[in-house]
Amino acid sequence: MTVKSSEEFRNAVLKALSFDKIESEHYTFFTNKKKPDLGYLMNYSREGYYHLGIADYTIPNDFSISFDNPELLIRFGIVYEGVTEFKIENNPVSSFTPSSFFVVEKDLKGHQNWKKGQHFHGTEITIYERYFSEIIEPNFPSVMDFSTFIKNYTYTYLPLEIVEIIRQLQSLNHQNLLTSIYLESKILECIAILINEVTRSSENAFTNQINYGNISIGSHRVIKLTSSDIHAIQKAHDILEKSYSNPPNIEALSKMVFLNEQKLKAGFSKHYHMSIGEYINRLKMTVAANLLSTTDLSIEVIAHKVGYNYTANFCKMFKKTYGKTPLKFRKTK
Repeated sequence: MTVKSSEEFRNAVLKALSFDKIESEHYTFFTNKKKPDLGYLMNYSREGYYHLGIADYTIPNDFSISFDNPELLIRFGIVYEGVTEFKIENNPVSSFTPSSFFVVEKDLKGHQNWKKGQHFHGTEITIYERYFSEIIEPNFPSVMDFSTFIKNYTYTYLPLEIVEIIRQLQSLNHQNLLTSIYLESKILECIAILINEVTRSSENAFTNQINYGNISIGSHRVIKLTSSDIHAIQKAHDILEKSYSNPPNIEALSKMVFLNEQKLKAGFSKHYHMSIGEYINRLKMTVAANLLSTTDLSIEVIAHKVGYNYTANFCKMFKKTYGKTPLKFRKTK
């Protein structure tokens, strides 16, 4: 069986846990009345808009669930104990270990596995697209852009202010003092914190978590590329594209993008699969080939336009690139 929504997914998990439903004033309580030692799940909700789940339970038997969910929703929270194994379509098998987390889900396909005896303890908030389209956007237009986040990518860090809110909700739940209006106020506060985090800078708590890969510096040093590094490398690429005829040297380019020379050179090669020098030559030769094909400018003028002071050097590089001299290249066009 494949579940088609987050509600179906939650119901399938509760069924596998053999939990019974018990209604309370502010929340719904799920447990196995005959085996209370299996634990519980407490669910606070504004149906169709958001859910808060507080869970502490043990898996009674192995089970797995396949899912094909077109819904757009965001989920975030804290896992204190438990490891889940899941397979998202077109991605390798992954596991999720205790930490805070944040994910924007859309068109999620795959399956998840649970093992007998595993213990899970955590708190999760789920907010549905309907809450944004009917509650947030009419009152605060254009405040949340989901394209900021990579869809179906689990970020394993939350802003500390949200972590503190989740702990407050857990504490109030423990004291049986968590009310619907207080919960909604805190969900709105979480949304406001998320918006502030992703709009204040292109480098934030979420972009900094994306793995852009590692680069080798020298023969023994390997470092991780950050969002800020990638932004600087892309800026360097754009600068070179506009100034190919008289490009800045590596030292000057490094200062222009605020990235050290070694990381700039190694990062550029990894990101664009060629060195900075190779990229500049490719730009020069591409422009030269276009001018040879579309204008009657002399070889000398074209060489000068793409940054060569000596025509002979230009002709040598052009032949190395295209296998023929500029003059023969022009005659074939």
